[in-house]
Amino acid sequence: MQNDVLKAGPLSRAVPAAFWVCCAVHLALVATGTTPLDAVTKALLMPLLAAWVLVRRGPRPLVAALLLSWGGDVALEIDGLFLPGMALFAAAHVCYVTYFVREGALDALRRRPVVPVVYGVLWLVLILVLWPGLGDLRLPVAAYSLLLTATAVTAAGHGRWIGAGGALFLLSDTLIAFELADLPRLPAHGFLIMATYIAGQYLLASGVVGRSRNPAARDERPGSLGEALGPV
Repeated sequence: MQNDVLKAGPLSRAVPAAFWVCCAVHLALVATGTTPLDAVTKALLMPLLAAWVLVRRGPRPLVAALLLSWGGDVALEIDGLFLPGMALFAAAHVCYVTYFVREGALDALRRRPVVPVVYGVLWLVLILVLWPGLGDLRLPVAAYSLLLTATAVTAAGHGRWIGAGGALFLLSDTLIAFELADLPRLPAHGFLIMATYIAGQYLLASGVVGRSRNPAARDERPGSLGEALGPV
């Protein structure tokens, strides 16, 4: 009964509202190059999303993945902590992959073997393109990107919504890898990194929560953004 009160109360409205406001403010700050305030809003994103998952009684591995991602976000803003930040994100991907496999991703992927094949080819091509410019980061980036790709692959085993989240997460970190390898950047590069990252994490979180609340659904997803992060 206490959980029902929590879900129906002000907290269930305040957390999603705070998340979306923080997203909008952060992307605006990134777009205008406003520092260091953008680092502050960045550090709030994943805790707010994790808080929503807790309010909606989402699975613990998802909460762990979001909090580890928060640790990675903070570490990447501090000089000299790039590798620890990458390690925290790697741990987040271990949580994602473990959860998706436990929930039947491999069975789904056996019926669609083209998905891991396509992602495997993309990973190999990406490493070949990045390798010359990565220097001492070659092995860490190769290992991390393999875990990242595994998240995208296993997420695809749970439908289009969650699969899109994994794909956007992969795209976001690919853009970061292009920076590391000193390759050409897209216009509004920083904005695209954060926009795809936020969208990827949101799609993963909302999709997993939707499926956990309705296990029979193949592609459970919220009907709208307001429904997704609003009260039950």
